[in-house]
Amino acid sequence: MVDRTMRGVYPILAMPFDDDSRIDVEDLQREVEYLIDAGVHGVGVAMASEVYKLSESERDLATTTVVEQARRRVQVVINTGGPGTDLAVQYSQRAQELGADAVMAIPPAGAASVAVREYFRRISDAIDVPIFIQDIASGTVPPPLAVQIARESENACYAKVEVSPTAPRVAQAKDLGGDDLVIFGGAGGNFFVEELRRGSVGTMPAAAIPEVFRDVWDLYQDGRDEEATRKFRRYIPLLQTLGQGQGIANYLTKEVLRLRGVFKTANVRHPGVKPDELTYRELASQVEGLELSAYRAT
Repeated sequence: MVDRTMRGVYPILAMPFDDDSRIDVEDLQREVEYLIDAGVHGVGVAMASEVYKLSESERDLATTTVVEQARRRVQVVINTGGPGTDLAVQYSQRAQELGADAVMAIPPAGAASVAVREYFRRISDAIDVPIFIQDIASGTVPPPLAVQIARESENACYAKVEVSPTAPRVAQAKDLGGDDLVIFGGAGGNFFVEELRRGSVGTMPAAAIPEVFRDVWDLYQDGRDEEATRKFRRYIPLLQTLGQGQGIANYLTKEVLRLRGVFKTANVRHPGVKPDELTYRELASQVEGLELSAYRAT
């Protein structure tokens, strides 16, 4: 039976690059430790990790590094979507071979619903680990289609809902899917509490403030909804700053990680919209005002 027990906070790792644009393995290992020390339930390598800018050997390096550093202390989800079904199947099989606990896939852009169903069916038939159906603006999977996929493909039992507005989309997926579809939120985690109220069981935010998401998760699980909401609202301006799109978001998330002592640099692979110096100063002021502590490995 496929694992349907994943719950909680699963941040998507930012991918650290050195000044020669190579994956900085040391920083990636430190980022995994930083997230585990913050109490997350899982980690992911996905779009916010610039996975689409990695060669196949780099995908292997990133997956192997994260899996080995996690050491089964948390679950690892790897994005294995591709523009073609055969490629997505190959990526998924390789991720499972390297130790991923689950994979996540965006359907090919513009594919008809019947092709999307076949895409997930073939991935499901090729592997033994769970699949997250990623519903994102560039490859939407509306709730009725996600539920249909889950009922046709045993391993495709999770959905990561990211198409705005996410809260009603989560509610519809939960209402239609019942127990057949396990729902996570995404889109930077900006509507984390609202999504929990509507049936999501977790979120996949960026890696900048994992301890905040874990604290809010714990409060909500304890039935302290109002307290969870109050705590989360304090960080919404920062999340809005970080959530300005993948181009600039990658720079800003990495800059927070640099300011917190996790990364040595905030390098992003081209293309991407690099922030100006005023934006960096504004971000540093937000981090200071929120009293986000520097990371010290335990």
